[in-house]
Amino acid sequence: MEPLAEDAARSWTEPGVYSVAPGVYRIPLPLPNDGLRAVNVYAVTDGTELVMIDSGWALDEAREQFQAALKGIGAELGDVTQFLVTHVHRDHYTQAVALRREFGNRIALGEHERTSLEITANPEREPVNTHLRLLGEAGAEPVLDELRRFFDGTRNTEASIWEMPDEWLTPGRRTVLGSRALDIVHTPGHTAGHVVFDDAAAGLMFTGDHVLPHITPSIGFQPGATPLPLRDFLDSLRVVRGMPDRRMLPAHGPVSPSVHARVDELLAHHEDRLEHTAKALSEGASTAYQAALKLSWTRRMRKLGELDVFNQMLAVMETKAHLDLLAYQGKVTMSEVDGVRHYAMG
Repeated sequence: MEPLAEDAARSWTEPGVYSVAPGVYRIPLPLPNDGLRAVNVYAVTDGTELVMIDSGWALDEAREQFQAALKGIGAELGDVTQFLVTHVHRDHYTQAVALRREFGNRIALGEHERTSLEITANPEREPVNTHLRLLGEAGAEPVLDELRRFFDGTRNTEASIWEMPDEWLTPGRRTVLGSRALDIVHTPGHTAGHVVFDDAAAGLMFTGDHVLPHITPSIGFQPGATPLPLRDFLDSLRVVRGMPDRRMLPAHGPVSPSVHARVDELLAHHEDRLEHTAKALSEGASTAYQAALKLSWTRRMRKLGELDVFNQMLAVMETKAHLDLLAYQGKVTMSEVDGVRHYAMG
């Protein structure tokens, strides 16, 4: 398998190894039963040392494709000296853990992911228990009931794949491969400890799930809940917008020419979404669940009930994040009755 040039005519999910810039290669790896279909991991090498940005999901198929792609640049799985991981979601983190057990590669992860990782690694934890609590605050009993039926009596059967990293990353400049420097930028919102890696000399930014070219990242999807994940996300977008523009190397989707252009679209999207969410209150909605029922979802403009239960959960949580931000901004009022948050136009 030889490295291929990036080609807009080729699907970004097609297996292989793609040359992005001198010493930088994009490797798409498969995801199971996931609408995203693939996750990009990036190999950064000087020909003697190899560092990875993200690792993929710990799946046999992903390992096989990863191994084949590395052979295309003259490397093996054991040649990876370290995985720099943008955030703690399984499609970015777990293959690094599996490979570390075999080869001893080091793993580095943003310091603010510690709480979520500790919760995820607890074998006694009930699946999505944090999300069930948030759905309760959102008044989403129909979604809660379906999730409870799905997870009834189950426990965290995958706790063993969640291990602590070798290093907790903090913001600042990091030298890799002897001379290459990456700036670590804390970008909370998608998760509390998400980071992006800025390669100023090469004009590249590894944006993880913080900035994606085709979709808007889910907000606050993590076991360690934060009070205002949408505020954090929008603030993080503005931080990145205030930096020099870079070529965008995202976790899902094709390499794109401008981080700034996509950040502007995301900021405009959420401003529009805040307006529509407030409008749902003026049309009679009181809870996040009721507001989510009035909104449309995905580019296909679907209603909440047309989504599967997992995506219904994400939709309600996103609506709650928008309403909580509106309340924080003083644009709506919020009260709590029997554990359910109710919102009204101020």
